[in-house]
Amino acid sequence: MATSENTASGPLLTVDGTPLKVSLARSLRRSKLRGALLVLPALLFLIIIFVVPIAQLLSRSVDDTLVNRALPRTFVAFESWDRQSLPAEAMFEAIFLDITTGEKYTVGKATTRMNYEKPGWRSLIKKSGRKFKKKIKGPPYRDAMIKIDKRWSDVTFWQTLGAMKDPQTLGYFLNAVDRQYDANKHVIMKEKERRVYVMLWWRTLLLSLIVTVGCLAMAYPVAHLLATLPLRYSNLLMICVLMPFWTSLLVRIVAWMVMLQNNGVVNSTLVWSGILDDENRLSMMYNFTGTVIVMIQILLPFMILPIYSVMKTIPPSYMRAAQNLGAPPSLAFLKVYLPQTLPGVGAGVILVFIVAIGYYITPELVGGKDGQLIGNMIAYHMQKSLNWGLAAAMGTLLLAAILLLYWVYDRIVGIDNMRMN
Repeated sequence: MATSENTASGPLLTVDGTPLKVSLARSLRRSKLRGALLVLPALLFLIIIFVVPIAQLLSRSVDDTLVNRALPRTFVAFESWDRQSLPAEAMFEAIFLDITTGEKYTVGKATTRMNYEKPGWRSLIKKSGRKFKKKIKGPPYRDAMIKIDKRWSDVTFWQTLGAMKDPQTLGYFLNAVDRQYDANKHVIMKEKERRVYVMLWWRTLLLSLIVTVGCLAMAYPVAHLLATLPLRYSNLLMICVLMPFWTSLLVRIVAWMVMLQNNGVVNSTLVWSGILDDENRLSMMYNFTGTVIVMIQILLPFMILPIYSVMKTIPPSYMRAAQNLGAPPSLAFLKVYLPQTLPGVGAGVILVFIVAIGYYITPELVGGKDGQLIGNMIAYHMQKSLNWGLAAAMGTLLLAAILLLYWVYDRIVGIDNMRMN
């Protein structure tokens, strides 16, 4: 009786006298903390491998502080220049002092960036830097600098400084779509012979669409066959689908190179069968066609598996019921079977398209001049031209295009309807 009275008159207590509510809350906090500690390594991995690189990518795409640090006096004098006529003595003196007194490493890196805006800046400053201290002892600087190199009298060199005077810039993004700043920071088109990136963007989009449609056309019947065959045969066919994953990507590409070249297996077979003359062999290597063929074969399993995983969950009785109710097989397929496979189709389409739009290695090896994509240009600027700002801007635009695609897909099809079982 005393125990029940105490319970009724006060809070429930644990053995050590702690209120039960407090003890449960403490236990719940410890449980959540243990769960958080288990997730922490994965969270740190995601931040280091995914979030930090993307943040650096975004920052590099707009960072333009290099030239500002190397030529501070020049940009102060630049503000008072009319940007039309040849600069006055003060601006020549400013760039002379920046080149001769600045840190060589910083100036050297800055000239690389300046060379992207106007080819010739690097050689001009490198040549002038060696001669300035020997031949110019003091003012006037303008005539002496022009005497050393006549390019100092070219107004177009000076005008390009206007595109680099701000610490942050959208110039890299403009460059990625064949635009640029003029001396007054107005956006203009590049010269016709330098417009290459818009064409690459369209080519990348077109190729990704062709590869996606080609994979879907081939994958759907194969996935249907896998889902409807007896287990004994479907397992064997599944091994054939998965076999490319057991082979090096490079080996598969080289095998296609052997098959598609002018004297390769495909052309030789067509000539042997009489379908083609020996002089009219098909050109399927180092062009757009070869890139499409190889990419479809490489990405085909990524389309088959999501569709198959959904088809396997559709009961065969649905089709039989539709036909028993009078629907012909084609109508039963279109009205009953096809709508149920759309989640798998959606998953396969978005997976293949996203992989294709950023593909690099296949176009690099089999694409030639006509099969190069935007991914190859990003790699070129990262590895050879070292224009990391432009590469970052292109990567950011590619990421934005994928996110836009994802948003459009969600609006039209619905991400909730996508399924990969």
